[in-house]
Amino acid sequence: MAWVGAPKTGRHRGRLCRASVSVMVLLTALMSGGEGMAMASGWPDTPMVRMRMQAEIRTLQVALLTQPSATVTLEDWCARHGMAAPARVLARRLPVAQASIPAQVRADLGVGVDEPVRHRRVALSCGAHVLSLADNWYVPARLTPAMNARLDQTDMPFGHVVAELGFTRRTLESSLLWSPLPTGWEAHAIPPASSGMIAVPAEVLRNRAVLSRHDGAAFSEVVETYTGAIMEFTPPL
Repeated sequence: MAWVGAPKTGRHRGRLCRASVSVMVLLTALMSGGEGMAMASGWPDTPMVRMRMQAEIRTLQVALLTQPSATVTLEDWCARHGMAAPARVLARRLPVAQASIPAQVRADLGVGVDEPVRHRRVALSCGAHVLSLADNWYVPARLTPAMNARLDQTDMPFGHVVAELGFTRRTLESSLLWSPLPTGWEAHAIPPASSGMIAVPAEVLRNRAVLSRHDGAAFSEVVETYTGAIMEFTPPL
């Protein structure tokens, strides 16, 4: 696992993990394929294809780290790889267990224990592909009434709801959860080709970030887990 961003203590990570403890279960249920694995369509298991897949995953990671809206980034990804037409990301709201807001989230957002913070969980899909599962904690008082209504009453992706804020994104952590190449592959031989396809796990990338308005006020913290479905397109070989 490769982490980017400010390191956090195990205690702080644990608090956030408790809020997302069912991520793997949800992803496994949402994605097609058994045992929590997704077969990347058309990606034969050869050294060159694994290197190409590694480059694609890293490209997506960089795009997510450098663009303010993950929703827009996923739509661009889906369009460039011909995964759906139109390439529009839709959100499906998922149940959230009633629990206190993690203290680390309140600290990251700069709000006290009495400030209302809401938790929204969605699965983001483009066409038939469930690309990510997102946990979102946001401060209603720092959004407009219309935005809060859309978040409460619709499945609209968060990035589209708050787009008019012209927000910025500050990454706290970014992790590569899986790589098609073994650790230290640069200095060792890549595994030989096999007769099958590359099996991609349910979780590939995870990012944690804070979104802020143009005046600098933080209004949301997100934890986004990107699934193996991001590779469900024909490789450009």
